[in-house]
Amino acid sequence: MKKLSLLLAVFLCLFSFTLVGCGDKKDTIRINEVTHSIFYAPLYVAINEGYFEDEGINIELYLGNGSDKVMTALVTGSADIGLLGPEACVYVAAQGRTDLPTVFAQLTKKDGSFLFSRNETFSWSELAGKEILAGRIGGMPEMTLEYVLRQKGYSLNGDVNLNTRVSFADQGPAFAQGTGDYTTLFEPTATNMELNGQGYVVASVGAEAGEVPYTCFAANKSYLNKNTEKVKSFLKAVMKGYKFLEEKLAQNDIDAVYNAIAPSFSGYDRTSIYKSIESYYEIDAWTSSPVMQESAYERLLDIMQGAGQLTTRVPMSQIIDNTIAQELINELQ
Repeated sequence: MKKLSLLLAVFLCLFSFTLVGCGDKKDTIRINEVTHSIFYAPLYVAINEGYFEDEGINIELYLGNGSDKVMTALVTGSADIGLLGPEACVYVAAQGRTDLPTVFAQLTKKDGSFLFSRNETFSWSELAGKEILAGRIGGMPEMTLEYVLRQKGYSLNGDVNLNTRVSFADQGPAFAQGTGDYTTLFEPTATNMELNGQGYVVASVGAEAGEVPYTCFAANKSYLNKNTEKVKSFLKAVMKGYKFLEEKLAQNDIDAVYNAIAPSFSGYDRTSIYKSIESYYEIDAWTSSPVMQESAYERLLDIMQGAGQLTTRVPMSQIIDNTIAQELINELQ
């Protein structure tokens, strides 16, 4: 009788544990990010402040190192959501794919690149004949840099040598080893290299280029159709991350922002992270609304066409779906 009671007690204990475990089970979302940068601060704040957990979501974050690679992860099904440049979706749409990767939310509205030089003094007029590590042809860093250079009066037909043979992820190491006169870098890499005496941050590409839908969240249409509420919860957590940034930076409470971001950048010191936060805040890098505007999308196409990477303009409705983002905004008002 005692043995039966003991077995019953063990069974009840295990049963209770199972119920608790089931109740705490979270939906997993696999995110492939184009690069790892403080440029995407709202996402990391949402992760480290527990906003995804609050929404019942477990995040698995992977590094893609390029929008083309993130797009590959999406179309092959190895990622649920991609954080990438929307130009990648334009390219895929132009190829006539049916289950089209669709942008459902915008995260940044400026180019996150900073021009990095071997000299502390700088003028845009001194780039003639210089070599700039610009990133992959057809990627947003390279195309936006081209846009800025054209605005500065350069024809790009020999005026400036844009080195597109070095991948964006390898530009920092290549520059440190002596390649190029300038390079473009995201934060915190740019500030970290400056603090290590490897050059100087001399200009913001984003500040010069103006607003453009630079980085967005995208997923296959089939995934969005099957997981609408999960995606909405995901986006709600990201928006909480943005709200946190907005409020803390308006109060000049950079310590709070640092504490919320630092766990995602364990390889960087406090000074690099602080300065990176300030740099992106100064250029107004993050968008306050995840809904992409048509005027912003058309400007993206202008930049792509100007770079010679787009012959036919893809209608916004073909690759951008603001439905989930707009529904969430309406619910939160």
